[in-house]
Amino acid sequence: MTDTNKTILYIEDDPASRALVERTLKFQGYRVLVAECGLDGIDLARRETPDLILTDINLPDLTGREITTRLRSDSKFERTPIVALTAQSMGEQRELALAAGVTGYITKPLDVEALPTQVAFYLDGGSEKLDAGKMSDAQTRYAREIVERLETRIRELESVNTQLRRLDRMKDTFIQITAHELRTPLTLVYGYSRLLDDNPQIKPIVAHDPTLRMLLDGMNGSISRMQSIINEVVTMSRIMTNQIDLVLGPTDLGQTAAKALKTFEQAIKDRRIVVQFDRTTFPIAIRADWELMELAMRNLVSNAIKYTPDGGAVALSASTEGDSVRVSVRDHGIGIAKADQVNLFDRFNSTGDMSLHSTSKTAFRGGGIGLGLAITKGIIEAHGGRIWVESDGYDPEGCPGSAFIFTLPIVNDT
Repeated sequence: MTDTNKTILYIEDDPASRALVERTLKFQGYRVLVAECGLDGIDLARRETPDLILTDINLPDLTGREITTRLRSDSKFERTPIVALTAQSMGEQRELALAAGVTGYITKPLDVEALPTQVAFYLDGGSEKLDAGKMSDAQTRYAREIVERLETRIRELESVNTQLRRLDRMKDTFIQITAHELRTPLTLVYGYSRLLDDNPQIKPIVAHDPTLRMLLDGMNGSISRMQSIINEVVTMSRIMTNQIDLVLGPTDLGQTAAKALKTFEQAIKDRRIVVQFDRTTFPIAIRADWELMELAMRNLVSNAIKYTPDGGAVALSASTEGDSVRVSVRDHGIGIAKADQVNLFDRFNSTGDMSLHSTSKTAFRGGGIGLGLAITKGIIEAHGGRIWVESDGYDPEGCPGSAFIFTLPIVNDT
């Protein structure tokens, strides 16, 4: 046994073949890497730059010929021996492989005694050749094969995509119907709970029974929370199905921000959050749907409070830039990892630690079903604006903070 200090990559989906080749070549002193499919094999080759690559022809994703063609397009692998190790023993298959750029062709069943000699031959620069006539014909057949496989894959993808679109429509319809169906009985439950609160016979009992008061408050709080979730889902379903209808009118954006802060007044007080808000920087007359804009601002303020530690700060500011207004909701919280920022505005996306999840939308790092930012994005874009996030990254100790910024066109009623 000789230590060759050479690295060999073997791409094979059959576990028994992988184990046999790996064991045989390791016994000869080679460093052996294995991959179960073509894409993994290509990635591994790019990372490790092996001295020789063995590949099966029939693999779950790419064929061995396609792997060879892809690697040969990279200058690092122009001269790397790539050898087909396959049960396809027909001369036509061998010619196609050589036309694709393989260095050599080893057929199965494998001769483990001959394999080390064959590998050494290719590592030393050995190769198989076709005469010019056969090579030209094989290359033509290989190009035809590639086109046929590409056509088949495209048709398969189109079929799958059609099915996915159908399922997506079914999902949107289901969410919309379910939200509306839940809203009806919940409205009744909410009404009954208010009747209990206002009942003259029950009021004195509640006033003298703290436990009963706690139970009623807990029930009312849970009903309000459920209503909030259902309203989020209904709003999101309208956005998803392009059914969001704006009721445009004169809107004081500063007042909208002030109302959003008022909603979380108790949470801000309880968590000792310092709020920096200069209402005078906000335009007092833009044309917008004030109700939806207030919802968007509430979501951003809630998000800022949620990811800011107790005693931290949240700042709301605005500036007019030409014919648009730029609004920023900045926190001094734990920040957002760069990788998470890409999908931050997707539906049902949540970057928080699920072990910290709670029913509160303002508790530190808790609450939410991942719709708030998606809804906010839909509202801003429906107004012709855009929204994005700026953060230096996630750091719960250093708290670099995050800024959610959106711009809106200023359209006056005059």
